[in-house]
Amino acid sequence: MSDASPAVLIHPGRHVTWYGDDTQRIRAIAILNALLGSWGRRGGFYRPASHPLPSAKIPKYPEPKKTWTDAFPGKYPIASSPVSNAIIDASIPENKPGLLIKGWIINGTNLISSIPDQANTKKAIQNLDLIVTVDTMPMEITGWADVVLPECTYLERYDMVRASPYRKPAIALRMPAAEPKNNTRSGYNIARGLAVKLGLESYFPFEKQEELLDWQLKQSGSSLEEMQHIGVKTYEREADDLYFAENENVVFSTDSGKIELYSKYFEDAGYDPLPNYVAHEEPPEGFYRLIYGRAPMHTFGGTSNNPNLTDLMHENSVWVNPKISKEWGLSNGQYIWLKNQDGVISDFKIKVRITERIRWDSIYMVHGFGHGQKQLKRCFGKGASDTQLITKVLIDPLMGGTGMRSNFVTFVTEKTEKEVAS
Repeated sequence: MSDASPAVLIHPGRHVTWYGDDTQRIRAIAILNALLGSWGRRGGFYRPASHPLPSAKIPKYPEPKKTWTDAFPGKYPIASSPVSNAIIDASIPENKPGLLIKGWIINGTNLISSIPDQANTKKAIQNLDLIVTVDTMPMEITGWADVVLPECTYLERYDMVRASPYRKPAIALRMPAAEPKNNTRSGYNIARGLAVKLGLESYFPFEKQEELLDWQLKQSGSSLEEMQHIGVKTYEREADDLYFAENENVVFSTDSGKIELYSKYFEDAGYDPLPNYVAHEEPPEGFYRLIYGRAPMHTFGGTSNNPNLTDLMHENSVWVNPKISKEWGLSNGQYIWLKNQDGVISDFKIKVRITERIRWDSIYMVHGFGHGQKQLKRCFGKGASDTQLITKVLIDPLMGGTGMRSNFVTFVTEKTEKEVAS
């Protein structure tokens, strides 16, 4: 990599909360990219550009008297948005939070299968006065809800225009391919309907989302009609600044405006100004690190009940290295259960896939299966849930991310009567 620099980069990836020290781990990646000279260089990280879209004029939002940070003052000092596990912890009175949360509105997130330590989430739920869920499917979390607001799927609705930064500025439209079914509504219609009931209609000056989209697009030199035909529109960059110019005075978003290998900000906050190596716990004898990820045909756990996508993949499997499968006498296609270091056994069995694509000290499974909600008729009981097995959670002290690579599992080839009953 040094020989190829600066035309080289290390991408931090996605879903980067692993071991509870992820802020420093990602900082180390950024520092390595800096040492390789990747920032602003051809073949490295370019400077993205986006196309501006105007926002509708609405009244100023009132200042909240309290925010989620009041629940546990001083915790997670660099978190830039609310931390899910902090909100869950703040809903449990015995934690003595500075701000006790009594109600949740959950939008398109199946908390039971997406947040580790399910027991803690369920404990918080028992203390709430109100739970409202917005979802396209009868997920596990909708079974806990007092009110369910059924949302239509992405094929039945408009979404906001995407104007993400790219090499060339571009906008993209998601539009419905069919009418909504079963009295479901788009997220915009749900939010605006609630606003009208609450006397807050002024925050939604456009009755229909397509009216808002058309107004935005016309202000940007396009229209809803044009985008309905072309889908994506690309613009030229206003300046030839994809890469840093020779002797350009580049300013980074740090206190000094420079790349900071040593962070005074972290030091003043009481944290390591330079990332320090921390050895992570290794799996005990007979256990293997639980790794999970995604499949190309599914969107997390939100599409595992979709009939077309279920035809492509109706259950997950557990990837096991050939060396380990030989030691355990496992065969390809055999169904087993997984048990974690805390004695939690997966509710449903999972098929073994023997492959060299996983290390001997780890196992891998696709997230989004092992659903226990019987209303999900196509995917109920298919495969195992990784979230159920993540009972030990390492939390990053700087930004509150929940480390999801700290659990270990072993294999159960037969369940005892007691284990089946539990």
